[in-house]
Amino acid sequence: MGVESHYHSKKDRIFVRAIQGKYNLQKELERLRSLPRVRKGKEIKFNDGPQAFSKHYIEPVDGMGQTLHIHLEEYGPGGVSQKHGHVNEAAFYILDGIGYEIHDEIRYDWEAGDVAIVHNNCVHQHHNASKDKPARALVLKTKPMYMFMNMLFQKQVIPRPTEPTPEGVGFKAREHED
Repeated sequence: MGVESHYHSKKDRIFVRAIQGKYNLQKELERLRSLPRVRKGKEIKFNDGPQAFSKHYIEPVDGMGQTLHIHLEEYGPGGVSQKHGHVNEAAFYILDGIGYEIHDEIRYDWEAGDVAIVHNNCVHQHHNASKDKPARALVLKTKPMYMFMNMLFQKQVIPRPTEPTPEGVGFKAREHED
């Protein structure tokens, strides 16, 4: 039997989609430059809840940028996010509150001023450790680049809770900054 090449059938292979179709750089630049350069936070509302809320400033679906997904997360008292995993990395700049992450079954505590890094392909969940105060994080992701390369994989392990925590009954995300 001969020596196998690196293309043998026993190895996994990775495929990246072709870039095809009509694409005009000049038209794309004109489109991007015609978009607003400032998005007013007060015009963007939180969604989701009742334990974890999201306010998306720029994301792939709005077509405003090509490399970033930026959103604000607010966790109600004792609130948790969905447990999930995705290919792209994410950085959570903690604006206020105290809490922790569970990454691949390991706990990482955080507080205001910290940055929590979610690595590629990590199953994780975000937790507010306070039973009486909310916590906030500004989230920065390179998700659009992964989507462009057709490398987006996201899996929900446990969905976002649909009921508030006992201490979070009636909690509403803070729509405006103080």
